[in-house]
Amino acid sequence: MDELDDVELEAIDDRAERAVPGPWVSRVEGRHFTSGDSFIATDAASHSAQGEIYLTGASVADQDFIAAARADVPRLAAEVRRLRRSLSGAG
Repeated sequence: MDELDDVELEAIDDRAERAVPGPWVSRVEGRHFTSGDSFIATDAASHSAQGEIYLTGASVADQDFIAAARADVPRLAAEVRRLRRSLSGAG
């Protein structure tokens, strides 16, 4: 796998910034409620259908991953930047 360059890291940040703000919550039928469809709640506090993402063909693990990615991706990008600053200061 190729090294992640600054242009790619900036593109990742841009995509995360354009997405609906988090936190996103994976709501799974059978785990959180007993009837209806599983979905990702992008505005869990409002309980509004406007803040729901429905996936077709995704497993529960896929849905959990996508929902968690809303918080994980910005954290990982920030950590990459922190580590790069640390390495550039040490060299």
